[in-house]
Amino acid sequence: MIKEYLKKIDEVIENGKYKDTWESLAGYRVPDWYADCKFGIFIHWGVYSVPAFGSEWYSRNMYIQGSEEYEHHIRTYGAHRDFGYKDFIPMFRAEKFSADEWLDLFQRAGAQYIVPVAEHHDGFQMYRSGISKWNAYEMGPRRDIVGELSDAAKKRGILNGASSHRVEHWFFMGHGREFESDITENEKYGDFYFPAMPEPADHHDLYSQPEPSQEYLEDWLVRCCEIVDLFQPRIVYFDWWIEHSAVKPYLRKFAAYYYDRAEKWGGGVINYKHDAFLFGTAVVDIERGQFAEAKPFVWQTDTAVARNSWCYTENNDYKTPGEILCDLVDIVSKNGRLLLNIGPKADGTIPDEDRSILLEIGRWLRTNGEAVYGSKVWRYAAEGPTKIQEGQFADGTRKEYTSKDIRFTVNNGFLYASVLRYPEDGSITIESLREADASHLPLFHGIIRDIDVLGFDEKPVYSRDDKGLHIQTEHVWSEYPVVFRIAVD
Repeated sequence: MIKEYLKKIDEVIENGKYKDTWESLAGYRVPDWYADCKFGIFIHWGVYSVPAFGSEWYSRNMYIQGSEEYEHHIRTYGAHRDFGYKDFIPMFRAEKFSADEWLDLFQRAGAQYIVPVAEHHDGFQMYRSGISKWNAYEMGPRRDIVGELSDAAKKRGILNGASSHRVEHWFFMGHGREFESDITENEKYGDFYFPAMPEPADHHDLYSQPEPSQEYLEDWLVRCCEIVDLFQPRIVYFDWWIEHSAVKPYLRKFAAYYYDRAEKWGGGVINYKHDAFLFGTAVVDIERGQFAEAKPFVWQTDTAVARNSWCYTENNDYKTPGEILCDLVDIVSKNGRLLLNIGPKADGTIPDEDRSILLEIGRWLRTNGEAVYGSKVWRYAAEGPTKIQEGQFADGTRKEYTSKDIRFTVNNGFLYASVLRYPEDGSITIESLREADASHLPLFHGIIRDIDVLGFDEKPVYSRDDKGLHIQTEHVWSEYPVVFRIAVD
């Protein structure tokens, strides 16, 4: 089947618009529909949700001698040779899973797209696959999870996506070869534990050895293209390590195949990290971080409702809805969009904490969504003293915003100014909207005709001088960002 699929991939590329070269892929343009999308839901759910310990990397860490997961596994389940990661699969029953209930929640949260994990590093496919039997349709839940979610999303006008983290499977189970475990007998388990190679000392070494083999990478390519053909995802998200030098030719081939196929659906989007793609041929993604300044290109942040894990664990350290909303507003003001991850439990229920966060975000977006959905950057994205740490893995601690931290967007003929932390005295000064004086030109030379506060009936009092636009309210306050809609000429 692999050889037949590879032949099909070559035929599609040969007859399509895009070829598997950077020169050809450089002609790619981000679809308008994605540029207008600002908020999506990421879903980490799989076999790792059964132990619900540590993180979604349980399948790797449980085989690292001396790790917390290793010790926990022995205490809870016994020796690795008797109970390995594969033995969690029958326990992953998803008996309470309902794609419609999930999508109803995501719709109430204001999500415009979803990206369920189709295959994580553990190698277990969350869909009905013709390539491997180690999938959720033939084992565990015995349901086509990604298929059900995609269908439920499409029914609601929510864009469907899918993510592949498969490439890291090359080494993910490798530590299980270092002692007596079920992985040392991996021939019994076919392509589930295969190939369990040694883990690179440096995950960012682009030339680490042993590098993924042709056999492995052809399998990777076919798995990714199968996801495209089964679900026609509008968005395909790749985790890290696709930037490895050995993967590049297959990465280009996947992009050409996907873009050629997606031409029939109104275009597709690939999210990537670490310069895996030539800039401009796909959409840049920053994991658990963001840009400090507005960018002239479309980009994305992916992060989770929990700081410590992407999947459900019993000890998740949750963020507050307020800090997530502040990040959303900041990201959107800089031409980004937020892909926010939740982690369902093994039985298919969404934890109360995740649900509560999503509902609060949805409540805020129903009132303030016009400043977010379909918005564009203003000439300035932000003002205020709080600096954004640029780059990945920068969301470990909460940012302490002030009433001077304001973010800007434009939409529907209005300028929107979002105050990230509203003061109790209701007094706001927007310096970027100050008037001209004799010493300098104004940042904004337009005429302010009117100001409203989204979600409040009170009409603010405002004036403007060479210090800024001064706004005073008496009864406005929220623990979440407060948005002013400013009519200008």
